Amino acid sequence: MSATVCTFILTFSTLCGSRVVSGVLSGPTNVRFTSYNLNLVLRWDPPEGAASGVVYTAEYKAPFINHNVGCLNTSSLECDFTRLNFSISEYGRYTGRVRAQLGAESSAWVESNQIYLDKDTVIGSPNVSLLSNGATIDVSIKDPVFAISALRRVYVLATYNITYWKEGHKETAKSIRNIQQNRVVLDGLDLRAKYCVQVQIDTGRNPKPSEPSVTVCESTTENKEEAPWVAAVVTFVVMAAAVALVVVAVVYRRSISHFLCPKDALPQHFKDYPLLNSSMYVTMRNSHPPEEIYHTLSIVADDSTVE
Repeated sequence: MSATVCTFILTFSTLCGSRVVSGVLSGPTNVRFTSYNLNLVLRWDPPEGAASGVVYTAEYKAPFINHNVGCLNTSSLECDFTRLNFSISEYGRYTGRVRAQLGAESSAWVESNQIYLDKDTVIGSPNVSLLSNGATIDVSIKDPVFAISALRRVYVLATYNITYWKEGHKETAKSIRNIQQNRVVLDGLDLRAKYCVQVQIDTGRNPKPSEPSVTVCESTTENKEEAPWVAAVVTFVVMAAAVALVVVAVVYRRSISHFLCPKDALPQHFKDYPLLNSSMYVTMRNSHPPEEIYHTLSIVADDSTVE
């Protein structure tokens, strides 16, 4: 038995000793490309039994293009190539590789899987907001923000699948599918009832739909309230009419002034009367007032006393 124990100890020592003496550094494990909302991130796990101080170099490659270094001597376990100002195409096909380094020692390159960015990316959940209006609910949908490009540019035929149900009755949920508009009105709802809505995006090219949106709930109201856009339209029309009136008043101010405040005109029969053209009328019109003649009068008081 002692011989067996000695043999085990010698074998273990030989294996461990060869690992240290050889100086060969193990490579990273579980190297894989991932994508969320069209970003391009290479991730990996540290080498088995890796010592502290190990750093990594990560590269990516597209067809007919040499490897490009993305992260050099990083201690992180991932490298996001979309944040490094590289020309990443939303329709690109990429592979990656990474190696570990410890001092002067380097491991062999470890290759990743191949990724088709537009087909393999995970599309995040859309943002959904609700607005009740009587027995209807307006559903507004906002697309997730992509790391590069935009959803409608990459997936031109993308549609929304809307699921809604009365709160507490999800088993009777209704669905509206293949909707391209980002605003939908749910009608025919019960008054004073709470409804919940969830939305997913179907791109038509990516085999997986988007992550479902957060469930949002809203209650219908008793009376139909005027939609906000109606008030906005009315305000716009009133302001436009006011501006038009001001412009008309400025442009046609003379005509309006003459219409509202006409000048006094002499009747035509007075103009045609011969007296206006007679020599007497002309003399009277051109004559000046006569000069007044006056004399100075002095009054002297009598100082005598009458008894």
